[in-house]
Amino acid sequence: MTSSCCTPDGSCGSTAAAVAGGGVTAVYKVSGMTCGHCEGAVTEELSALDGVTAVKAVAASGEVTVTSAAALDEEAVRAAVDEAGYELVGTV
Repeated sequence: MTSSCCTPDGSCGSTAAAVAGGGVTAVYKVSGMTCGHCEGAVTEELSALDGVTAVKAVAASGEVTVTSAAALDEEAVRAAVDEAGYELVGTV
C-alpha cells in the first residue's frame, strides 16, 4: 500500500531537485507521488544508492529517471522507493 505526505488535492510546499550526470539511464514508474515533496522524497532515497549520479522524479507522470554508473539492481531500486513511502510499479 502506498501513502502520500500530501493533501488529497495534491498540494504541498516543497520542490524536487535533479542532478545532471552520465552513464546508464533507466525510467521507472512509481505510484503514489502527487507533488514536489513526493518527488523530493523519492529523489533523496534513490540518490543514496551506490553509483547513482542523477535522479529526476515527475509526480504528474509518475515517472522517475535514474542515471547511474552501471545498471541498478531492481530490488535495490524497489527498496529505496519503498523507503520513501511509494511503490515501484516497474520500468517504462
